[in-house]
Amino acid sequence: MVLTWLAIIASLLMGMGGVFLFIFAVKRDYFRNIEETKYQVFWSDVEELVASSQEEQRNDNEKDQ
Repeated sequence: MVLTWLAIIASLLMGMGGVFLFIFAVKRDYFRNIEETKYQVFWSDVEELVASSQEEQRNDNEKDQ
């Protein structure tokens, strides 16, 4: 029974820690412009796909010659 109460208290403390971390991030304005970050990740993925596609085309052209 002691372990059960210990687990409950630990989970409540972790939950409160998450809430305090969220409040801290909102007050520090960390969530101000999350759209820009999304597009940075998106475009970096697209650039990698284009680069790998161009590399494959170069390899195919070298094999044909």
